Amino acid sequence: MQIPRFPRARLAVPLLAALGVGGALAARAAMGSDHQDTPEVELSPRLDINDVYAFPAADESRIVLVVTTQSPITPAGTAAARFDPNALYQIKIDNTGDAVEDLVLQLQFDDLAGGGQRVALFGPVAPTSTGQFNRVAKATPDLLGNINTVLTSGAGATLVQLFAGPRDDPFYIDLDQFFRIVPDRRPSRGPLSQIGPAPEASAFRVKCTGGVPNPGQAQFDPAHGCAGDFVRTFNSMAIVIELPEAMIKGAGNNVGIWATVSR
Repeated sequence: MQIPRFPRARLAVPLLAALGVGGALAARAAMGSDHQDTPEVELSPRLDINDVYAFPAADESRIVLVVTTQSPITPAGTAAARFDPNALYQIKIDNTGDAVEDLVLQLQFDDLAGGGQRVALFGPVAPTSTGQFNRVAKATPDLLGNINTVLTSGAGATLVQLFAGPRDDPFYIDLDQFFRIVPDRRPSRGPLSQIGPAPEASAFRVKCTGGVPNPGQAQFDPAHGCAGDFVRTFNSMAIVIELPEAMIKGAGNNVGIWATVSR
């Protein structure tokens, strides 16, 4: 099985999540979260990027990059969840401040006999092209192995670790309540159209029982009731990479990080 499978350019699915990183490469700001916001990704959930995270590792000279996709996955469906083997997943890094990627971390997935899957990581490496059309930048992956396993390459100042597989969705949203307060955001068709009660622009949840959050809820504002974590029981497919900050820094300490999926 040959991992590089994209000899021609691929058009990236539009940007779904991005963040800025500053200081000693400490997370500074996030632009937003996205779960199934367009009909295209509702029909192709493995192409849907939910969130992008970046934060210091336990060793502060290292940084952790996380991309979550394909949520919600039910507990019953987690064992069979896979990444798209026909897609190119990328984390793009701008370290010069011009909003154009200077480095990329590229991932491809292969289905294996017996239902398994393996992942190939290329980079961080300078891209062969920038913007919407992208190619795999290297002939040989820097890391290759099965999903649901912590993979490593290098040691010390060159140590890179990768995990790809299902994890609890870290995002928090009271989606039932959101659609009641902002009813025009609720889809007219598809799975999300079936969520929660009928939209009510003035609706709020009942107060917590005796001031104590009800099961599955968290008390944010006692006057307006308890919020429910809609994704609390769902998983997502996560790509987690830990690597030295020096591998992605430019002349300064500020970097921009975003993710795309191409096919």
